[in-house]
Amino acid sequence: MVKIAISGKGGVGKTTISGTLARILAREGYDVLAIDADPSMNLASALGVKKLPEPLTELKELIDERAGAGGIFKLNPKVDDIVERFGVTGPDNVKLLVLGTIERGGSGCMCPASSFLKALLRHVILKTNSVVILDMEAGVEHLGRGTTKGIDIMLIVVEPGARSIETAGRIAELARHIDIRRFGAIINKAVGDVKEIEGKLNGYGIAVTGVIPYDTALIQADMDNIAPIDKGGAAIEAMRDIWEKILKRSE
Repeated sequence: MVKIAISGKGGVGKTTISGTLARILAREGYDVLAIDADPSMNLASALGVKKLPEPLTELKELIDERAGAGGIFKLNPKVDDIVERFGVTGPDNVKLLVLGTIERGGSGCMCPASSFLKALLRHVILKTNSVVILDMEAGVEHLGRGTTKGIDIMLIVVEPGARSIETAGRIAELARHIDIRRFGAIINKAVGDVKEIEGKLNGYGIAVTGVIPYDTALIQADMDNIAPIDKGGAAIEAMRDIWEKILKRSE
């Protein structure tokens, strides 16, 4: 089953795309696990899940029990029951798991919570038979070399604008350092010709997988507090086309 990590600068629409792709795949009969690894934790609303599940990093006792405490932590804590116990099932039977945030010190975090989340991601990416959609922050902090070999593609969402494109380049560079080799950019909120954007992305070694037009239906979906896929529109159809491209390349 395909495993997709989705990243990008804040505000570019990656969570909307993550939730919509998860619902599209579920409607095609796939068993889908959507993982919210972004500190903003908005994937539930993009999926249409009304009640946010408890973030895993708030399960302090469980993490201490599984991953250790007091300065000593286990690198391979037990995690094979976490999806079943703490995932929630939303519309179209998409299962959602929310990782939560880790408080990092100035030199980064090597702690039980970090060990626990990395072990969980290794498990769901390498050992589950579900399609996995991973909604990430603009970086690769949640990933590690033991996980990345199971990721089929990293999709980097960009919008028209220099900062968004530069962020995409930095994400790709970081991801290459942990051996992610397959990338695709999604140009979101596109208006008119995108050849200039495509050229700049190519300069970072990132090919364009698809283009999503600017669509006021997505704004209206947010105003109506419903999942974008339930509103429909040109942007949703473009996301269906993107999935078809990914599927063909994965065959």
